[in-house]
Amino acid sequence: INALFLITVSAAILIKLTTVDQGLTRGWTASEITLRIPMDNWGSYYHVLTQSPIQTKAVTSATVYTIGDIIAQKTEGSSIGQLDRMRILRSLLAGLLGHGPLSHYWYDISERFFNDTLHWTAWWSFFPKVVLDQTTWGPFWNNTYILFLGILKQQPWDTIWSDIKRTTVPLIVSGLKLWPLAHCVTYGLVPLENRLLWVDMVEIVWVSILATQAASTAAVGEQQQQQQQQSDTI
Repeated sequence: INALFLITVSAAILIKLTTVDQGLTRGWTASEITLRIPMDNWGSYYHVLTQSPIQTKAVTSATVYTIGDIIAQKTEGSSIGQLDRMRILRSLLAGLLGHGPLSHYWYDISERFFNDTLHWTAWWSFFPKVVLDQTTWGPFWNNTYILFLGILKQQPWDTIWSDIKRTTVPLIVSGLKLWPLAHCVTYGLVPLENRLLWVDMVEIVWVSILATQAASTAAVGEQQQQQQQQSDTI
């Protein structure tokens, strides 16, 4: 079932991307088609982004979080047939309902704070933006992700809080290995409206780390809960 689903979705996406210029390519050379397809797909994405920025970013993040969780499960040793579909669904919802919309507002607020309030618009202003991102938004979203997954799994609050405390520092340390350099590009080179798309491309790596950390933490939490129940029984 997992393999059939992945093949179907991949085929649908591929067909959609390659037929963006359907009906317009008569008389085009192969090189013209190869050049125009990426450009016109980008144009279509940008049009949708302009018309519905929050919804577009939500779907983009949902896609990335789905891919990231699948990669994480494959890295953990699961075959295609063994993929945990509910875990993938939870990651999809985290991107759709959480990361996409919240990131939209974060990048907008951050940009207005530095440009309109502090009036820091010089080339070096991306340095404090990166520092602010890593000390506020990064930890906030990491913990929100753990909280969101815990709620979807209907875990008790004590377990969720324990997971948040257990993962906060390791995720910050892991993030420092990836995000400062990536965000030099985010805040230094990428236009505001395209920042989440760039971040989401990098997030495929990060979500793999995040999903793996969340899954391992949940396993530890469940083991501790079972041990506690056994102790209470004794």
